[in-house]
Amino acid sequence: MKLARTAISLVLAAQLVACGGGDSSTPPPTGGTPTPTPTSGTCSLSAQQEFADRVLNEWYLFPDLLATVNPSSVSNLDDYLDARVAPARAQNRDRFFTFATSIAEENALINSGSSAGFGIRLAYDTTNRRLFVVEAYENANGFAAGLDRGTEITAIGTSSANLQSVSSLFTSGGAQAVANALGPSDPGVTRVLRFTQPGGAVIERSITKTEFALDPVSDRYGALILNDGGKRVGYINLRTFIISDAANQLRTAFGQFASQGVTELILDFRYNGGGLVSVADTLGDLMGKGRVGQVWSKEVLRASKSAENSTQLFRSEPNAITPTKIAVITTGSSASASELVANSLIPYLGNNLALVGANSFGKPVGQFGFDLAACDLRIRAVAFRTVNANDQGDYYSGLASVMPNTCRAGDDISFPLGDPREASIVAALNFLGGRTCSPITSGGIASALGGPTQSDTTFGGADLPEREPLQPRRPGPAQHELPGLY
Repeated sequence: MKLARTAISLVLAAQLVACGGGDSSTPPPTGGTPTPTPTSGTCSLSAQQEFADRVLNEWYLFPDLLATVNPSSVSNLDDYLDARVAPARAQNRDRFFTFATSIAEENALINSGSSAGFGIRLAYDTTNRRLFVVEAYENANGFAAGLDRGTEITAIGTSSANLQSVSSLFTSGGAQAVANALGPSDPGVTRVLRFTQPGGAVIERSITKTEFALDPVSDRYGALILNDGGKRVGYINLRTFIISDAANQLRTAFGQFASQGVTELILDFRYNGGGLVSVADTLGDLMGKGRVGQVWSKEVLRASKSAENSTQLFRSEPNAITPTKIAVITTGSSASASELVANSLIPYLGNNLALVGANSFGKPVGQFGFDLAACDLRIRAVAFRTVNANDQGDYYSGLASVMPNTCRAGDDISFPLGDPREASIVAALNFLGGRTCSPITSGGIASALGGPTQSDTTFGGADLPEREPLQPRRPGPAQHELPGLY
C-alpha cells in the first residue's frame, strides 16, 4: 500500500490522516497508530485529552517540544492542545497547526467542496481598521448582493435598526468582535450589511448565508493567458488546494497553456492557505514534462517514525508543460501546500523562479489527522516536515528566506484578480520579462494566519495599506484552509 499524500485526509476511527507542508495526507501504511478508544468509554473532556496525549506522544514531530500539562487546569480540548505544544509554538515550529476539529465537517469540506456563508474573503486594514472584500465566490449570495473585490463593509447588524459600524466593533473588541457580528457559518444566518462598492455606491442589504461551492479555479480569472508585449504568460489563480476537484480544473487550465505554447507562468497563491497535498502533487506533475520519475518532494517524520518517510516523484500528465520561468505570488496567507509547491520548484528552476508580493506564512510542516470516530473528533497534529529534491525546507520565517529571487509588491484590491494592471501581477510580469523589481526585505514571521504583524508579510506592501485576513480565534475547517472566508 502506498502512502497517499493529501492535505486533509479521510480516516476511520482507528486510522491516521496526514497534512503535508501545511496540509493533510492519508495514513502511513505501516507503524502503530494510537489506540483511539478512551478507557472511560465516553467523550468526556478527560477522555479526549487522553486520546490527544496518545497521539502527541507517539507521532508529534517535535517530541522534545511537548509540555507536560495538568489536564484539570484547562476547560476545553483546544486550550489543552495549545498548552501541550506551547514550547514548539515559542520556537515558531507550530503556530496553531495542531488543533482539534470535527471529522464530519472536515470530510464534508473535502468531499462536497462547499461551505456555508456569504461566499466572501475578508481582510482588514490593520492601521485604519477598515474591512474589505478581497475575493468573492461567483455562485454565492454575497456576490449576488454586490460584494466583490475592493468592496468596503462599513456596518453590520441583524437588522437595519441595529447596525453597528465596523470601526466601533474594532474599537470595542478588535477583529474577534467583527467576526462575531458576522455570525456563525451556518445556512440561514442573515445579516444586514452596509457597504461601499469600488465605484463609490453605498448599499445596504440583507444577505443570508447559504451553502456555496468553493470553486478552486474561478471561472472569471482562475486560468488566463496574459499578453506581455506579445509573449504569452500562463496565469493560474488557485484559491485552495482543499477541494479534490482542483486537480481536474488545473488539468484543464494546463491543457490550454500547452495548446498555446506557454512556457512562463504566474502561480497566484496570494490567499491560498493550503489544502490537499495530492492537489499540490498534481500541480507539480503538470509542470513536470520531461521530469517523470524525478523527485518532486519528500515527507520526513520524527526519528522513531522514519519508516513512514515518503518521497513523491513526478508522474506523467497528458497536459504537462516544461516551464522555463515561474513567478509565485504570495502574501502572509499563503501557506502549506502553496509553499510546498514553490519550495519544490527551486531545484528545477533555480534563478528562473521568484517569490512575488509579500513573504509567505512559513509552514514547512504537515499534520496527520487522528480520529476518535465515536466522538466526531479529529486531532490534527504536526507529524512531518516537507523538503524538496535537494532536501531543502525549514522555511519557518516564510519562503522569502529560501527562494532564489523575490519581488516586493502590494495586493492592490482596486483591480480584479488576474488583471495585468494589479500590483503583484505587474511585478510578476516584470520578473518574467527580465525587468527590475525590489526584493522582499522582511525576515519576520508572516502574520496573516496568527503571527506578529510585520510589513512585507501582510496583504499590503509597496505603499499599499497593510491588511490581514479576518480570522476568528477558533477558525472552522474551511477557514483553516481559506483564511478570511465568511
